[in-house]
Amino acid sequence: MENKRRIAILGSTGSIGQQTLDVVRQHPDLFEVELITANNSSSLLISQALEFDVNNVVICNGSKYREVADALQDKGIKVFSGISSVCDLVTSDRVDIVVASMVGFSGLAPTVAAIKAGKIIALANKETLVAAGSIVMGLAEQYHAPILPVDSEHSAIFQCLMAAQGNTVSRIHLTASGGPFRTWDRKRIAAATRADALKHPNWSMGAKITIDSSTMMNKGFEVIEAKWLFDIRPDDIHVVVHPESVIHSMVEFEDGAVLAQLGCPDMREPIQYAMGFPKRLPLNNKKLDFAALGSLSFYEPDLDNFPALGLAFEAIRRGGNIPCALNAANEAAVAAFLQDRIGFYDISNIAEKCMNGVDFVAEPSLDDIFATNDEVYAKAQGMIW
Repeated sequence: MENKRRIAILGSTGSIGQQTLDVVRQHPDLFEVELITANNSSSLLISQALEFDVNNVVICNGSKYREVADALQDKGIKVFSGISSVCDLVTSDRVDIVVASMVGFSGLAPTVAAIKAGKIIALANKETLVAAGSIVMGLAEQYHAPILPVDSEHSAIFQCLMAAQGNTVSRIHLTASGGPFRTWDRKRIAAATRADALKHPNWSMGAKITIDSSTMMNKGFEVIEAKWLFDIRPDDIHVVVHPESVIHSMVEFEDGAVLAQLGCPDMREPIQYAMGFPKRLPLNNKKLDFAALGSLSFYEPDLDNFPALGLAFEAIRRGGNIPCALNAANEAAVAAFLQDRIGFYDISNIAEKCMNGVDFVAEPSLDDIFATNDEVYAKAQGMIW
């Protein structure tokens, strides 16, 4: 890379955002940060802006604007508030790559704005494709905006496909750690607390995605993502539980050969791969010691204990606005679970009821997607006591 790549990080104070900044720290000669955004974490946002001398900052929560502005404006850093500011700033000529790592449905509008501006999208926000996959991929093609996956599983598939040299894919094997409840029975899972669900065995992630991992809704959303990213039928996507999280995913070809991408569970690797693509860059991370691994294990997922995974398969097979409805209901239910307002299995129960109760739109527009999200989110909230 002859010139520095200028990065916009949407959600810089979250887990993916912080690890993206660590990649920048390791390669200050290759990357510079143009824009960072956060919803509520004003203190960390201020600290990041000062460390990386960014040009623009957005604090989406308007009530925290004055705090951030007072801390940064005399440093020559421009401060804005609100999601509309994010949508405007990602289109700047000073942005080359947009790392889309905002949590939840809120990431859709800024990602669409960046796509329409022809930016390279390093996509970590899975809800964007879950809710509006057909629309987003169509816009990416129309505006020649590359979408590079940051999820470890989709990055693994992408890397395998780069090595496949165009050969026809038979199946994708999407690996899952199984989360904290992989060995628990249904009765014990039903009584699981927020603290239990937040104890992921392998990955350090934000609260929402960690809960989604515990229900396996996260893996279901990754199935939907994979369908759109790689233009593959849901029936050709196989979820396999792999507790060690060493094989990040696999691609199987017509002759039965399987390519896999392996690595230690460290999100900086797929983040850096997307930011530096097509070049691989050195990374100060833990490397695999194959002799120390001993063995790797694989299991079929238990759909009785983890019904959310089955709901996601059903949603993408039905298509239209159904995946959007599933996502909206799940978002509301997870927020309630994190507030100790509902039980663990209430998450998937609420999601199923909302998914089955929404008015079906076979070919939704972007306006339909926003309307479905708002309608179902409110409906899900009405089910929470």
